[in-house]
Amino acid sequence: MKEDQRPLQQRNKSPTSKLFTRGAAYVVLVLLSYTLGYLSHTSPPQQQQLQPPSPVFQLADSPSPLDNFRVTAPCANSPLPPHLVFPTILDRVFNGSSPYSNFPPPYLSSFLKQKRIKGWGSYGAVFQHLIKRVKPQVIIEVGTFLGASALHMVNVTRELRLQTQILCLDDFRGWPGFRDRFKDIKMINGDVLLFQQFMQNVIYFNATGSVLPVPFSTASGLEKLCEWGITADLIEIDAGHDFISAWGDINRAYRILRPGGVIFGHDYFTMADNRGVRRAVNLFAQMNNLKIQTDGQHWVLDTSLAKHN
Repeated sequence: MKEDQRPLQQRNKSPTSKLFTRGAAYVVLVLLSYTLGYLSHTSPPQQQQLQPPSPVFQLADSPSPLDNFRVTAPCANSPLPPHLVFPTILDRVFNGSSPYSNFPPPYLSSFLKQKRIKGWGSYGAVFQHLIKRVKPQVIIEVGTFLGASALHMVNVTRELRLQTQILCLDDFRGWPGFRDRFKDIKMINGDVLLFQQFMQNVIYFNATGSVLPVPFSTASGLEKLCEWGITADLIEIDAGHDFISAWGDINRAYRILRPGGVIFGHDYFTMADNRGVRRAVNLFAQMNNLKIQTDGQHWVLDTSLAKHN
């Protein structure tokens, strides 16, 4: 056999070492490509000076930000005449019959008081002042509880000899823990009897021809009233007192307020100050060029006094 004449170093190279050399070169190439790509992608961008967010009130001339605050559920093309308001509620909500008929049923009688009235700010002078000035044909109360304010307004309209219909929009569920303060309001199988006690109060004061409940949440109820074409000359807002609840109620109620009507509510002066109702009222008034008036603890927005730019 012929002796291998290659140099010793060449003869000692195995196939494995050749493979390692090619693999190492490939790895180096990949790493180099990745490094160059990363450096080019993460090159420091040109510094941009951050601008502080603009206050909401400065955006009033821009339709896009303002639209974010609007309620856009569809409404009827034209409002119902006042004399059709009660028939529409009876038809749409109570299947065409009065909820007061044969009330209370025998199984409820022992759970209800003959009357149980409780409210907050329900007898303020603002009711007399506004009803006398507006002479409303339709009033919508947003947040009713046991009906103290609504029944007081019935008395005021009677004194003024007005034929006024009052819709009371409330889910009649109270709030978590309210029975700690109202233990005499009974509960059957987890169903608190606020709605039934409210109806008993209306019957006791002989106001069934003037007051109808609309037993839904304020948001869904107001949207449905708008969809059905039901509007009011005077709307009271006295449901949730946090900003989000008050803001939603005011915006939705404003859509069903007749031109030149008045929207008002309680709890403008509270410890919540500018975090609750007052903040919602102030923001809404500024965005809609309305002047805020106060009457006792109540705030008042009279659209006939709207500021025109």
